Amino acid sequence: MAARGHVQDPNDRRLRPIYDYLDNGNNKMAIQQADKLLKKHKDLHCAKVLKAIGLQRTGKQDEAYALAQEVAALEPTDDNSLQALTILYREMHRPELVTKLYEAAVKKVPNSEEYHSHLFMAYARVGEYKKMQQSISAQDENLSKTMFLPLAERMVEKMVKEDKIEAEAEVELYYMILERLEKYQEALDVVRGKLGEKLTSELQSRENKCMAMYKKLCRWPECNALSRRLLLKNSDDWQFYITYFDSVFQLIDESWAPPLEEEQSLEGEVHYSIEQAVKFIEERITEESKSARPLRGPYLAKLELIRRLRCRGCNDEYKLGDPEELMFQYFKKFGDKPCCFTDLKVFVDLLPSSQYTKFISQLLEVIPLSATAESEVALPADIKALQQHLCVVQLTRLLGIYHAMDKKEKLTAVRELMLRYRHGLEFGKTCLKTELQFSDYYCLLAVHLLLDLWLEEGEETAVWQCLTFLEEGLSHSPSNAQFKLLLIRIYCRLGAFEPVAELYSSLDAKHIQHDTIGYLLTRYAESLGHYAAASQSCNFALRFFHSNQKDTSEYIIQAYKYGAFEKIPEFIAFRNRLNSSLHFAQVRTERMLLDLLLEANISTSLEESIKSMSLSPEEDDIPWKDLRDNRDLTVLFNWDPKDRDISEEHRKLSLEEETMWLRIRSLTLRLVSGLPTLSHTIQPKNSEETAENGVSSKIDTIRSLLQQLEAAVDSGKKFLEQKIQYPVLGPPPTRMAGFFSNGSCQCQTSLFYLVSDIYELDTNGLEDSAEIQERIGNSFKSLIERLTDLFNKCKGDLIEVRDGTLKTQPNLLENLVFFVETISITLWVSSYCDSVLRPFKSNLQKKKKKKKESSVAMPPVFTHFLDYVTELQTLTSNVIDHIKGLEIILTALKLEELSLKDTLLLQEEKKFTKTVQGKVQSSYHHSVQEIGELLKKRLDTIKKLKI
Repeated sequence: MAARGHVQDPNDRRLRPIYDYLDNGNNKMAIQQADKLLKKHKDLHCAKVLKAIGLQRTGKQDEAYALAQEVAALEPTDDNSLQALTILYREMHRPELVTKLYEAAVKKVPNSEEYHSHLFMAYARVGEYKKMQQSISAQDENLSKTMFLPLAERMVEKMVKEDKIEAEAEVELYYMILERLEKYQEALDVVRGKLGEKLTSELQSRENKCMAMYKKLCRWPECNALSRRLLLKNSDDWQFYITYFDSVFQLIDESWAPPLEEEQSLEGEVHYSIEQAVKFIEERITEESKSARPLRGPYLAKLELIRRLRCRGCNDEYKLGDPEELMFQYFKKFGDKPCCFTDLKVFVDLLPSSQYTKFISQLLEVIPLSATAESEVALPADIKALQQHLCVVQLTRLLGIYHAMDKKEKLTAVRELMLRYRHGLEFGKTCLKTELQFSDYYCLLAVHLLLDLWLEEGEETAVWQCLTFLEEGLSHSPSNAQFKLLLIRIYCRLGAFEPVAELYSSLDAKHIQHDTIGYLLTRYAESLGHYAAASQSCNFALRFFHSNQKDTSEYIIQAYKYGAFEKIPEFIAFRNRLNSSLHFAQVRTERMLLDLLLEANISTSLEESIKSMSLSPEEDDIPWKDLRDNRDLTVLFNWDPKDRDISEEHRKLSLEEETMWLRIRSLTLRLVSGLPTLSHTIQPKNSEETAENGVSSKIDTIRSLLQQLEAAVDSGKKFLEQKIQYPVLGPPPTRMAGFFSNGSCQCQTSLFYLVSDIYELDTNGLEDSAEIQERIGNSFKSLIERLTDLFNKCKGDLIEVRDGTLKTQPNLLENLVFFVETISITLWVSSYCDSVLRPFKSNLQKKKKKKKESSVAMPPVFTHFLDYVTELQTLTSNVIDHIKGLEIILTALKLEELSLKDTLLLQEEKKFTKTVQGKVQSSYHHSVQEIGELLKKRLDTIKKLKI
């Protein structure tokens, strides 16, 4: 070690038992041992730090921090103390303190390579890239050559001249530097030169880098020649077909002609006309026919060329063939491969819409299907025929043929698809539980047809059939993520969150998926009244985002250590992208609101809750300008035609809507967090001291936030006027529409205006404030009216049987949840009113006793407040009674006696229908129970509001 000779330090021997106790998790003994050692050796800094680690691990964070800072203030340079402090700060999630530690150590021991190296890594952990550079340049020449590869072009050039570049990573670094400096020609020379020979770890690494530089330099002849050469080697590499076509058309547009004397290009022969391109592709197809295994590339390249020529309006001159016939031949060759559909999907635009039905019939004719005695439908005899038929059915959906059917035809198609699905299960009898059944897509397609019926024609029975079929599918294919994702979406639309939590956890979402698909869970948990599950789902997501900070720093450090320099910018971009994630900001905000909803003024005071979250009304930590929408909106398979599919416009609008809703929620949270800051301080009215204490500036913050909230609400209302309809399987809409329509928004904003009035009364006093008191009295009245209106929008049956069909009203659940939230904010504001009015009343009573008069007039604001609290109590009791009523109805509802009027249901389907209906009923019951429990706790809080 840097600070130590070869002889073992006697302190190591003394510290060893403490290390052992800490390693074995025996923290108490570690603390005791450290105390013993410190009695004998007061200046043994490392023992203090090890004691601090023990304290940190036993939950005594403040003591641990104080002890650590004591040692850090002495700026230790012994290795043991520095390493122990690094471990402690890491466990405290305070990596920035490690940088200060090593900055001090480097100042005291400037020649220590080891400390320089630790300082560099510490900067990497906290993302201090400027300082990393300085830390390198501050080190001696030897270190910059060994551990940290040069980060500047001149340094690398020097190494090149001295022929000191040996490792591939060093060449990669040189290439990266030149590329970032936009010195593309120099970068190309490096890759094509002697150094480029070291680029061997990745397949075609050298060729890919050359290609990238040719494109940057717009050297299309080289691009063309290189892609042509690589296609001769491997005619199935799609990326090179794209480059080949791009370069051919660039050369045509530039009217490029080969030079007479010299070579056509650095990379050899160049194709610069359509005739050459057509001939080249035809040759690839001829070559393919001789190949041992069938290659898709050449056939798809021909279709791609037709598409490009058609875009340029010059297809007929070059007889490449009829796209319909080419696609038919492609199907005959590759129709039994699952990729056939995705390959052809790109090119269906080449077919005229009048030919769609004929094309599908043509495909069906070549599939070997045979009718059986039991079924009128012709069924495939083996997996190959099943895959071919499945491909045709997917194309039928993509071409819009299913969409054009009427209700009766759609139902017939659904029956046929389910028949084919059940027949196909025979081929998968030997499949493992983790494998998908061959015929799963039939079931999914049937469900898509039923979703059309439900959402476009309001056919309520269709949604129950969707769930029935999906649950049946899941029983045969327990690992099918598509079944689970679709079940999650449909259950959530029906307002049933209970089955969703289990389905999501069975998806076993890993790492980044908490950001890309986590929205499916967090969007609905709280809004459907499952508060416990909402807390849990927010925790899952937040745990991932917080660990990402730590993990990504480690990845960056490993990349530096092992010379994988090209990965460092990727890791940094990845970290930034996650830190700016829209979902991260949403979950953080909703989690804090949820915690306040469940705890503030119930188990802890509002002030304590806000303090524990380190919330401040002035601070806004959401990166509004850089918000990134990382949601995967195409995670659900979809075979809809382009005009019905999710478009770029939908994505943009959804992000806009999500951001608006996040702004409203964030401002609400900040306004609530401002309430305790206004808490009553007995000061002479209008004195300068109130301004100095910052209370008046606090009310200015509240008023400014309130203006921002009004603006955000206006933007939201304007946005909703567009009446945007996202595709069924597109992004789920936010809760914003419900928030405005049920009156929660008006209630919540008027509550914050009331805060401003109460504050005014507090500063002006009771005398000469009749106008303010009247305003407050009117606010109380209108609040009760608005809350009553909101309650009226919560009335109705969540689930009822009408005409033999189950009808659900999930919006009633969302309204109830909004009611509970609004009542909670009402109570926090009322507590503030209480804290202002209570001292006034006690002062009046003291005056009354002094004057011994019984007729000291009570200001009207007290009566207004007491009436308001009484009405609030009555209203909340009524809502709790209504919820009890809902519980009773849900418990008494006997769904098993309900036979859905659709007699087409088979016996095994009825079993799943019963399961599905039971799950929805149970989930509603659970929601209502949780909402009721929370309201009862809030009612207890109201009863304490007596001035």
